[in-house]
Amino acid sequence: MHSPNLVDDNVQKIMALFPNCITESKDDNGNLKKAVDFDLLRQELSQSLVEGGQERYRLDWPGKRQAILEANSPIAKTLRPAREESVNFDTTENLFIEGDNLDALKLLQESYLGQVKMIYIDPPYNTGSDFIYKDDFSENTSDFLERSEQVDEEGNRLIDNYELNSETNGRFHSDWLTMMYSRIRLTKSLLKEDGVIFVSCDENEHAKLKLILDETFGQNNFIADLVWAGGRKNDSQHISVSHEYIICYVKSLSYLKNKKIIWRQKKKGLDNIYKKANKLKKEFKNDYQKIHEELKNWYKNLADGDPSKDHKHYSHMDKNGIYFASDISWPGGGGPKYEVLHPITQQPVKVPSRGWVTNSQAKMKEWIDNGLVHFGIDENYVPCLKTYLKDKEVQTPYSVFYQDGRAASKRLTQLMGNNVFPYPKDEEIISELVSMVTSENDIVIDFFAGSSTTAHSIMRSNFENSEERKFIMVQLDEPIDPNKQKDAYEFCLDNNFKPNIAEISKERIRRAGQKILADNQDKDGIEDLDIGFRVLKIDSTNMKDVYYTPDNYEQAALDHLESHIKEDRTGEDLLFQVMLDWGVPLSLPIEVKDIQGSSVYYVGIDSLVACFDTLTTDLIDEISKDKPLKFVSSELAIAHDQDKTNIKARFAQLSPDTQVEFI
Repeated sequence: MHSPNLVDDNVQKIMALFPNCITESKDDNGNLKKAVDFDLLRQELSQSLVEGGQERYRLDWPGKRQAILEANSPIAKTLRPAREESVNFDTTENLFIEGDNLDALKLLQESYLGQVKMIYIDPPYNTGSDFIYKDDFSENTSDFLERSEQVDEEGNRLIDNYELNSETNGRFHSDWLTMMYSRIRLTKSLLKEDGVIFVSCDENEHAKLKLILDETFGQNNFIADLVWAGGRKNDSQHISVSHEYIICYVKSLSYLKNKKIIWRQKKKGLDNIYKKANKLKKEFKNDYQKIHEELKNWYKNLADGDPSKDHKHYSHMDKNGIYFASDISWPGGGGPKYEVLHPITQQPVKVPSRGWVTNSQAKMKEWIDNGLVHFGIDENYVPCLKTYLKDKEVQTPYSVFYQDGRAASKRLTQLMGNNVFPYPKDEEIISELVSMVTSENDIVIDFFAGSSTTAHSIMRSNFENSEERKFIMVQLDEPIDPNKQKDAYEFCLDNNFKPNIAEISKERIRRAGQKILADNQDKDGIEDLDIGFRVLKIDSTNMKDVYYTPDNYEQAALDHLESHIKEDRTGEDLLFQVMLDWGVPLSLPIEVKDIQGSSVYYVGIDSLVACFDTLTTDLIDEISKDKPLKFVSSELAIAHDQDKTNIKARFAQLSPDTQVEFI
């Protein structure tokens, strides 16, 4: 009922490499545990040690060690489902987690270990006016858990877990680095071997952020700094800084190279070209010369900056599509100069001065027979080779791109009916990143969700590419300041939402999904697009303290304790804690069946079946017919310990492959 202890995982990794360096010690409760003999480990690495005060290359700051400890420490928390705030709760494969993203990353470690293809985050830029998560390392465990509940003794909201990081703060950079370091450390284990992380930032922390990423992922796995030029700013006395960065790392560049994985990006402006060409084809039928002339005029009249204009050389058309009449000569000169006849005049055409591009006359004949050679009106022109637009739709992504950031703000304002979020990221840009590095069924995480631009982008990419990617958004329910964020505050009140960022984030996903459906009602397969999301809220564990520390209670108190489960927790709350503890994906479809008056949860069809109501022999017999892989219940569902033994025996008889557990 805890998140994984990452220190234990690290001990296991050392044991796999240096089993002789593993010994045993006792924990605080006197139980034996595996431990590392650092003296032996130092001997194994004696040629590669940097001692005490020796100079070394590294990034260090006050709070770094505590950040490592915090990242590795387990937490006694869970995720509680919120059906009423979700969309298509039972069937969607998308998640929205509300709460501290450090807790969320810890809770996801079992269920999504090595399962995530892409992480995109847009963290606070540390400009001096950003709120950052404030992780307090000086508290003991009980104080930390009480604080992180984010409520006071009377249930009122506390906000001491994040604060304004002002430049007047003596730990201005250190606090930001500590926040980022603990979170980024937890991302690597979630990524697949070909996984990618994109981190947006500006010049304020770019240099230090890159060092953190170097340390976490390795310098050899750095791909590029993408530079997003978003339009001129007039707020500087010296240089107008009009760009931001998106830093890109992969988990394993060597894996990408070994698997020959490459990234490609669809060229912009192609859809409008195809649309225009199809219109001309309907109008002029097979008069391809007329179509060519009209296409040239259309390109000429496009506004400067229109992406379609970049492809103006694709102005010819035949029965196979739009093409560019490209060079057919031998690169560098010295190519063959055999005779080629014009298909109409039957006279030898003019040979390019550098010779033909192919030595094989048979190959040339094959190209001509297949209509792949573009001839002039007679033999006095050098032919060209047809290069079709449909074969050149993608390109290697560029590290610098231009897109006015104001457009995204305008679209979001139109979608929400109010200026609810200043300077949102551009869903078109994030869609391009998603399409570039992910494919069918991949999972994308954004744990600084903000206005949920990433979720919007994934739904958009799924529709455009007819694919099914899944998203996991994480956002703290950060209160909205009614004075500084008046529009957002009023939007929440007008829509009966609590005034916090998470509510705006969820509503943006709802509206974006509905807009995609409404705008594309006539498109094939639109009804299959997953625009839903399952809301899960981070909360304290479902178990009472006695579950974790029974030694602190008198036996008499234990005997009178009816249950170790908190009274306000539902069967569905318990189900999701089981899914977390067992490493079951939280996005699997859930069906709730009424069997003999009891609520029985079927997760992933028959992968996991759970029932937390009173168990009877008839109920077990009915569930056993489905042959589930796992069955789980609680000790509240049985009257006596002997019943637990009988239930396991009944499953062993009727469904012997079912794993049975009680919590």
